[in-house]
Amino acid sequence: RGNNINTDKDFGIVTQFVFLGLTDNWVLEILFFMAFSAMYVLTLRGNILIMVTIVFTPCLSTPMYFFLSNLSFIDICHSSVTVPKMLEGLLFDRKTISCIAQLFFLHLFACAEILLLTIMAYDRYVAICAPLHYPNVMNMRVCVQLVFVLWLAGTVHSLVQTFLTIRLSYCGPNVIDSYFCNVPPVIKLACTDTCLTGILIVSNRGTISLSCFLALVASYTIILFSLRKQSAEGRRKALSTCLAHFMVPDTSFSTDKLVSVFYTVVTPLLNPFIDTLRNEEIKSAMKHLRQRRVFS
Repeated sequence: RGNNINTDKDFGIVTQFVFLGLTDNWVLEILFFMAFSAMYVLTLRGNILIMVTIVFTPCLSTPMYFFLSNLSFIDICHSSVTVPKMLEGLLFDRKTISCIAQLFFLHLFACAEILLLTIMAYDRYVAICAPLHYPNVMNMRVCVQLVFVLWLAGTVHSLVQTFLTIRLSYCGPNVIDSYFCNVPPVIKLACTDTCLTGILIVSNRGTISLSCFLALVASYTIILFSLRKQSAEGRRKALSTCLAHFMVPDTSFSTDKLVSVFYTVVTPLLNPFIDTLRNEEIKSAMKHLRQRRVFS
């Protein structure tokens, strides 16, 4: 397969890439397909259920749940960028892809997710540390503006990453040792010097990641210190609303296959489970919706 190189004669670049996938063992491929298919279906079902519950429950019309519904939407999209193609490769052995679209959307949703988690951390900071100012600081207009900004920033970041990758010349091997298109394994196949491009890519990604990481650490450090003054019940409720923010790291930076599988397949599944098992308001709203459906 590595010699099956599809190139554009006018530009001298590879236009199709071939994945090595997770394994060559057909038994493992079948087991992986069944396991990951079940996880993907649960991811879709769980996150869609959260979005529907928040949309149709008036008491959940707060900034925290508005951001949570956006997180569920991003989890669905992020998982859908990589998992269906991986399942197709496992079942039908179709492991060729044109990487541009997947590269763009992978980085779009990854960047949007990490920015949204930062916004959610700020939301929790204001709600816990400055509750009297919360209605004015985090009104719905501000929330919509913040979501618009994160999508705009994610689009710019993704365009930069994709442009820096596709501008390189690919005229040799086209086999990627992964199950999806990510920048590090792709630029390894370039025929030209990638030193400057690599520096620009890492700088772009590193700036966003470091900024968001520092903001997250600062927000939750202040929150933890402020919780010392609250009751045990107040601390428990505050920590439960913050827990999910730590469970969804950026997925576009992992190159190891096992780590990448965890972040692209398992992590999007954690959000609905954490929110339904630890959040009493979500559980109560889902129960109420189910009762209304049965009654109808």
